[in-house]
Amino acid sequence: MLSTIALDTQVIQKDLCTGCGACQGMCPYWGSVEGRTICYFDCDRTEGRCQSFCPKMPTDLEALRAKFFEGSEIIPEIGPFRALYLTQAADPEIRKNSQHGGTITALTEFALKEGFIDSCVMTKSEGGLNARGELATTAEEIRACSGSSFQIPPTLAVLNKTLKENKYKKVGVVTTPCKGLAVYKMKNKPLPEKDNNADNIGIVFGVFCGWGLDWNGLEDICGKYSDVTKLSHMDIPPSKYHRMDLVADGQEIHVDLDEVEAQVRPACHYCTDMTCEFADISVGGARSADGWDVDKSWNQLIVRSAKGEELVKLAIEKGVLNVKEVPETALEKLKKAAAGKRSKAVAKAAEDK
Repeated sequence: MLSTIALDTQVIQKDLCTGCGACQGMCPYWGSVEGRTICYFDCDRTEGRCQSFCPKMPTDLEALRAKFFEGSEIIPEIGPFRALYLTQAADPEIRKNSQHGGTITALTEFALKEGFIDSCVMTKSEGGLNARGELATTAEEIRACSGSSFQIPPTLAVLNKTLKENKYKKVGVVTTPCKGLAVYKMKNKPLPEKDNNADNIGIVFGVFCGWGLDWNGLEDICGKYSDVTKLSHMDIPPSKYHRMDLVADGQEIHVDLDEVEAQVRPACHYCTDMTCEFADISVGGARSADGWDVDKSWNQLIVRSAKGEELVKLAIEKGVLNVKEVPETALEKLKKAAAGKRSKAVAKAAEDK
């Protein structure tokens, strides 16, 4: 078996690290500064959870799907699949402060209330900057984590610390694709005698992701066009707009996407997963014929597991989520977009050997 130092030589030093935090929160060897993972000490252990959990280390994806998504259809472009919905939070206060339709905030809050989870590891930021992992245990704390950031904080370090403490038995977690894969590697218990209480992981809420940005690079862009102390929101509309939108002091600012894409983290160029295939539920921005002015208030939601299906159906039944008819072409468009990201990543990997 590879020494755990391979994580440093094969992932960190090769710029393949996503900054997810899966290697952190369990021992003093690994840490993070401004989104960059740091190996503080050399380690010659022949095995370790840090290496076993890392989403960039070799993984049998087919075996993971077979173990955790029994009964779900596997669609090559988007992974485990049971249903596709267009949803938004029924509560207008959630929608006002959330990204797009506020589906993730509404569902995590509802899951906590109904006992599906007893806590939730989430990302909290200041208008999209200074992102950090947070453990939310109340509805108020969940709502405080509304909104998105394109920085990638080591959120899973918080999950590892929470699991280690063994206080919460149904820990929800909101993840991007790389983090979702890491969480399912944890659930797979690669080191059974040191499983870090993996059975305490509850529902996994996935977030669609195109890429993450360099920590300082995003701060520089935001500082160039706005007063970052007044930044309240950031978003990227559909590709035809070719821009990033910033909202600062109530004013919307458009930034050309070429400038933004120059700050994409190197590891993200090799990511083949757009829709967070390893999750119970995956949520992204809606895309429909209604146009961006309507779509930006809605989400598209993929149900992947039986547990996710139960939660979503109950949330709809109890009026927590609004739903509308999914266009006939929606699934094919989603598959095409996901396949596009995958083909770019494969081509990049081939180019760089």
